[in-house]
Amino acid sequence: MPELPEVEVVRRGLATHAAGRVIEVAEFRGLRVARRHEAGPEDLTARLRGRLIESAQRRGKYLWLALDGGEGLIVHLGMSGQMLVSDPDQPDQRHLHARFRLSDGREIRFVDQRTFGGLALATLDWDGIPEPVRHIGRDPFDPKFDARAAAARMVTSSSGVKRLLLNQTIVSGIGNIYADESLWRAQIHPEKPGDRHTKPAIVRLLGHAADVMNAALEEGGTSFDALYVNVNGQSGYFDRRLAAYGQQGIPCPRCGTPIVRESFMNRSSHFCPRCQPKPRTSS
Repeated sequence: MPELPEVEVVRRGLATHAAGRVIEVAEFRGLRVARRHEAGPEDLTARLRGRLIESAQRRGKYLWLALDGGEGLIVHLGMSGQMLVSDPDQPDQRHLHARFRLSDGREIRFVDQRTFGGLALATLDWDGIPEPVRHIGRDPFDPKFDARAAAARMVTSSSGVKRLLLNQTIVSGIGNIYADESLWRAQIHPEKPGDRHTKPAIVRLLGHAADVMNAALEEGGTSFDALYVNVNGQSGYFDRRLAAYGQQGIPCPRCGTPIVRESFMNRSSHFCPRCQPKPRTSS
């Protein structure tokens, strides 16, 4: 799934091309795209017509368009969702599920090949956060993110540190790719328990996470199969700079030892067995 840098790329595109425009027409194809909106696509269509898009917002991997009237249109990108800016006369993209005609004549189109994504309307709280997103922790790009507070939670847990990095209630936005890259930079094995780290060590790890995601953002994110793209349909190129994720069998850029891949939570972990030695079991 897209992680913080990929979602931030889309948010910035929507902030440029959608914010300040009115949704003149909303169109949904099928029921699945609006399945998270309990009242269904017809209700969603009616409630979006004539609404002003005030801004494009994000917390971690969660993206929404803040609308007038104190509501937000949550955009679940899922495995392959895309929000694309299109001219009205441009042919419909394959797997087009929703279309929003804007007051400037352009369209925002939601395209989703695997149909795991979707759209839903939700009330915003006093801080501008949609109700379904309130439980999500702040991410390292958030000015109010407190790395020391996140570290304090992580060092009290016996779970492996990678599992803790992926816990979106502690720190949001980090997924499998950037967890592996952050741990490689910090020279920490993904299975080392949180309570076997010091708070400063975890703060440094979270700093590496912020650094690697900033670097990815500069490259437009990480796109492996042309599914994660910006609003103009362009892919990111950070996959060319990955040191650990997906690099199994390739020499570690730091020490030359081949990167290994191991199963992890129905996914995989990638790490250097020399730079990131496996923690000793407790006696």
